[in-house]
Amino acid sequence: MLKSGFSRRTLRAKAPFASIFSRCHPILLAIALLIAESVPAALAQLPDITGSQKSAIDLGNEPSPTMFPHSADGKFWISGQVNAIYQTHTPFDASYSGPHSFQPSYEKATSRVATLYTGLQFTKSTEVLVDFESAGGLGLSGATGIAGFPNLDAVRDATLSQTPYLSRVLVHQIIALSRDRPEANRGPLSTFSELPSRRLELRAGKFSITDFFDANSAGSDSHLQFMNWAIDQNGAYDFTADARGYTWGVLAEYQCPAWGMRFAEALMPGPNNGGPLVWNLRRANTSNGEFELHRAFLRKKSGSIRLLAYANNANMGVYRYAIQQYLDGKVAKPDLAQHPLQVTTKYGFGINFEQALNANTIAYGRFGWNNGKTETWSFTEIDQTFTAGLGLLGPMWKRRNDRAGIAFASNGISSEHARYLSYGGLGSVLGDLGLRYHRELEVESYYTSHIWRGVFLGPDLQYIMNPGYNHDRGPVLVPAFRLHLEL
Repeated sequence: MLKSGFSRRTLRAKAPFASIFSRCHPILLAIALLIAESVPAALAQLPDITGSQKSAIDLGNEPSPTMFPHSADGKFWISGQVNAIYQTHTPFDASYSGPHSFQPSYEKATSRVATLYTGLQFTKSTEVLVDFESAGGLGLSGATGIAGFPNLDAVRDATLSQTPYLSRVLVHQIIALSRDRPEANRGPLSTFSELPSRRLELRAGKFSITDFFDANSAGSDSHLQFMNWAIDQNGAYDFTADARGYTWGVLAEYQCPAWGMRFAEALMPGPNNGGPLVWNLRRANTSNGEFELHRAFLRKKSGSIRLLAYANNANMGVYRYAIQQYLDGKVAKPDLAQHPLQVTTKYGFGINFEQALNANTIAYGRFGWNNGKTETWSFTEIDQTFTAGLGLLGPMWKRRNDRAGIAFASNGISSEHARYLSYGGLGSVLGDLGLRYHRELEVESYYTSHIWRGVFLGPDLQYIMNPGYNHDRGPVLVPAFRLHLEL
């Protein structure tokens, strides 16, 4: 997601190592307990691939077609993609609107993202990845007014330049823990054609947290799959990201045939992706951990189950404090920016699964929760979410590289968050200057048709009830059309 930001100073917190340990040791403990409970059962059903080599459910058994051929091995990697999404929405009923409302009148918008991926292997275990990107096109209503916004590629800051920028620069080191080296899928995030079945992977540099966390083969790709924020990603996962969607950090990952786990420590930006990333860990930091079980719910079917935990430390406003200031008459309306000089913590958890039903049908789902006491810092205003969907592959109807899908999402916020909005407070995404709270519901369906080589076209349709959790607004219908080039 490409989002705008608003500048706000960050503040001094605890000493970095003490802060990181005190905030994150529950995450590490939870992961360790999950491993202890899950690994013995997993050994009874080992898949023939490891998690990072291929998706647990191999979509089509081969990479998507590209405009230009790519070598199956070699030291160099170069590829690219272009994704353009045209969206509009029908007029809908709204009893009132505010500065961060989804506008009830007809709108249209087009987003565009183009990426150049490059990689160089120095040895069979060391590589450097450098990517460049260009993005443009504001989202409908400035990408505000709907927590599960309908376009993951949308830009929220009109001042962001469309000039290409450095999106990733990543050093990737493999430490082999076994002698066997099964075949692996080369791609922009790992150019190795073989990887040890048991290994430790270390990464350091600039990347997107969602490059590695909360991945799902049926619902993580706005280029060929769903577009909605809460359907393509865990809406309650307030992952760190700057205005372009990236951060700097370090990541360690262990993979074996039965299971895997990863942990990342990364920088936090200013509020709502605003301002530069904060390099002083005394002021802000984020810790992310994920355990991944390479097994399915159904016998003899591929699948994966992932358990996520994270903790963000930053100068985040607290809903309860902002509400009390308003009730005491100190401010005209609740304002999260008016808070004491302190560092607060947002933490959350998530579950993510994918399950093959047959050779061409994939079920997937997510559940997410965060404590909902502090303001949204980087992603969107969702404190609880549930998503379920189906991905369908083209061989089912004799279209080898086509795909389709349908999914449902239900999003909610904490009672304090809802009170803040009902009193007229503005969040990073929401702000109708009033609220009659109901859960926000979304249904999305898409079809992606392979036209020729790396050219894909297709429609998308979303139906959104209670946009911004407001029963006084909507529902709204959002049709879209997507052009994707895989270079």
